[in-house]
Amino acid sequence: MNVGIVPREPLCYQPSLGSGTMVDKDTVHKGGERLARVIARAGLASRRQAELWIAAGRVAVNGALIRSPACNVTAQDRVTVDGEPLPARQRTRLFLYHKPRGLLTTHADPQGRPTVFQRLPQDLPRLISVGRLDFNTEGLLLLTNDGALARVLELPATGWLRRYRVRVHGMLTQEKLDELRAGVTISGIHYAAIEATLDRVQGSNLWLTFAIREGKNREVRHVLGHLGLEVTRLIRISFGPFRLGELAEGALEEVRTRVLREQLGARLVELSGADFSTPLVAASAPRERDHGHPPARQESRHHSWRDHDQERPPKRLRRAFHGARRDAPKLERPTTTAKRTDIVTDRRGRRVEVERHGEPPQPEAPRKFAPKQKRHFRRRSPDRASGPRPRHPRSGR
Repeated sequence: MNVGIVPREPLCYQPSLGSGTMVDKDTVHKGGERLARVIARAGLASRRQAELWIAAGRVAVNGALIRSPACNVTAQDRVTVDGEPLPARQRTRLFLYHKPRGLLTTHADPQGRPTVFQRLPQDLPRLISVGRLDFNTEGLLLLTNDGALARVLELPATGWLRRYRVRVHGMLTQEKLDELRAGVTISGIHYAAIEATLDRVQGSNLWLTFAIREGKNREVRHVLGHLGLEVTRLIRISFGPFRLGELAEGALEEVRTRVLREQLGARLVELSGADFSTPLVAASAPRERDHGHPPARQESRHHSWRDHDQERPPKRLRRAFHGARRDAPKLERPTTTAKRTDIVTDRRGRRVEVERHGEPPQPEAPRKFAPKQKRHFRRRSPDRASGPRPRHPRSGR
């Protein structure tokens, strides 16, 4: 949003009714973009969280307090959250994070439990998770600075497949897992088709591969619990085209812009309004300020997917140096012009007479080697104690 523009009334307010007076939704101007979506694009929160901020009276447009998300704004409007203007829009970025067990997928927890975002490096912008992973679930978690993209990717309509490796306690057959392909209804909640494969049996435990597209709350645990199995370990190994691979636990990697654009495709880029042309900015967007403690500061790690060509300063060119240094002592060339002839043999064995200049090479002095030292061995005494013991000792008779 531009700062310093002459304030005007937002498109969801009527000037004659005074600042802060609502207009019916049918009379809202269709131009511009939804306010919650603009806040999400700035990387401050997801669209759902932005709508809660609007309802709580934390958002203002051109100085007018907004209390309904049914408000459209344009590039000429000045949007503030808690009195501070929105940060400049950044390029859409996506990160792969290997979430360990024992972390909450939230920015702050009222009970003070550790969260994913407290473990991230401090030099990153404010990131939003694409979906969630439970406290005891580990594996791949997608993080992005674009709230609109996060919303599009986590929708079941997007159809991205999410694969899990599951260790369960109990016994089950592959035929029973094949019945999940038709879907299942548990406690009034219908779960769509699930692809489940029995990988191996390990004592009283089973290792399964689960593939789902909806990602409802605790879907894998509820479905397996319905089959009489207890989930003892749950690892997400892929989300759409992005895989966990060899990413170490707790590590973070950024997807290159070119790879991200190709994997999203034209349809998802249009739906999310992802921006890949805005240059990266050094300053990170402010983290959420109204909950919990500030995130723990950590040293930034290496991101193997980061676009180095756009973030790294240009290299300083260095010419290849050939020759001696200026301060090196100069070698005096021989001033003699004596010439001599010599006979050499070419590759075919023919003798050729050549002309040589300069002093002839000095013959090498013969090498002096130390004389061989004689090895002195201890002479064995002829007594029987030091000699070999006879096989059949003589008798005393």
